[in-house]
Amino acid sequence: MKGEVLTVSACGEHLFSKEVRANIRLVKGLGVEGDAHMGVKVKHRSRVARNPNQPNLRQVHLIHAELLAELNQRGFNVLPGTIGENILTQDIQLLDLPTGTRLLIGKSATIEVTGSRNPCWQLDDFQSGLLKAVLDRDENGNMIRKSGIMGIVLESGEVRSGDEIKAYLPSEPHRRLEPV
Repeated sequence: MKGEVLTVSACGEHLFSKEVRANIRLVKGLGVEGDAHMGVKVKHRSRVARNPNQPNLRQVHLIHAELLAELNQRGFNVLPGTIGENILTQDIQLLDLPTGTRLLIGKSATIEVTGSRNPCWQLDDFQSGLLKAVLDRDENGNMIRKSGIMGIVLESGEVRSGDEIKAYLPSEPHRRLEPV
């Protein structure tokens, strides 16, 4: 399974949107260099408030460009980086990947998928109705969180627009993505 990086983004402050950059550096065990969510321990404010000693399973946030296209067709104005992703992808079904999938990006950067992003109220603060727009239900009534996936950095490396993404699935049985 292959895909491509469209854009990369980072922000050193805890802001909702991230700045699109020419490249980002993923650092093994920490996350995106210079990003506010970089670290071994959890950095997301709501999770820090609950338990600051949790491992950071949300070092890197990936979103598929197809979601942005869908949202924009529905009348939202969502550009790369505006809903907080570090890596905007194309042609890889992120939401279908099982937990534990390894993503090789470019020459060496490797991410292990830890789960799905659990969208929060900040989406509605950004644009009214956006939170509901990134939630759906499958045919069995299970919640589908379309707001991307999260991962940890297994191998350091530079990531830039145009880099190839190769997905390596874990051994079966596969574990469905759960919010992290």
